Amino acid sequence: MDYQSILKKLQPDHDFFIGIDSDGCVFDSMAVKQKEFFIPNALKIFNLFAISRILRETWEFVNLYSIYRGGNRFTSLIKVFELLGERQEIKDSGYILPDMTSLKEWVNIENKLGNASLCKYFESHYNPDLEKVVRWTEALNKDITEWLRDIPPFTHAVTAIKEMSVFADLIIVSQTPLEALDREWEEHNLKKYLKFIAGQEHGTKTEHIALAAKGKYPGNKILMIGDAKGDLDAAKSNGVLFYPVIPGKEDKSWERFLNEGIEKIVIGTYTGTYEESLIKEFRKSLPETPPWK
Repeated sequence: MDYQSILKKLQPDHDFFIGIDSDGCVFDSMAVKQKEFFIPNALKIFNLFAISRILRETWEFVNLYSIYRGGNRFTSLIKVFELLGERQEIKDSGYILPDMTSLKEWVNIENKLGNASLCKYFESHYNPDLEKVVRWTEALNKDITEWLRDIPPFTHAVTAIKEMSVFADLIIVSQTPLEALDREWEEHNLKKYLKFIAGQEHGTKTEHIALAAKGKYPGNKILMIGDAKGDLDAAKSNGVLFYPVIPGKEDKSWERFLNEGIEKIVIGTYTGTYEESLIKEFRKSLPETPPWK
């Protein structure tokens, strides 16, 4: 299926376009997915039990508490092992980390970083290190599908989504697999408010906005809402507005959006000082330097 052609064909139903990230932004699911599914599967499949404590600390920094938060699972996996390789405890122990060279090669040539494209690449580029990556991503998808249920959306997010749907086309802009996104939004009876759901199969978040919104809506009527630096980058690379959901202050962020942000978007006073102050606060919440350095 040509997922991106579907995005290209989308046409406006409203004057405004609002892209919304899902995990950690609308649903309080990012931490539980990383801690209970991503990390345990990595420990088992890459046989990392000998460095379990250091792995967990490094993994959580990359995926939850830093500027790398919310990235594609494969680029984030590369970053985890890159930071592990720099840690003095790993160097002193002589521990040999998994080789991510083959994964890096695929990431450098592929713009749709999803399971399907990885498996297709693996079929013609067999490598035992890459095989572990395939096993890992398939295992965690299977476990999440089987076990993860009833993770609620943030209360004020639900109210905001209902209000926004009256005047804007709402599209999910995410790097989560499409199947999981569809299930989560349907489970909480929120899918009916959406125009479309774009997942990792549709390309990067930057591509989602470019294909679905650019040239179809005025630039000052396109907004991206997210909780990670990648969301901010996707918005700014497209020259559109950004509203940050601050990690650790998610529901408060949605409440502020309800009380202030929506009105400013609608009447056209969002850009400038107001948006800049929000982004400044957002950047402070996502450090680049790990605490162990």
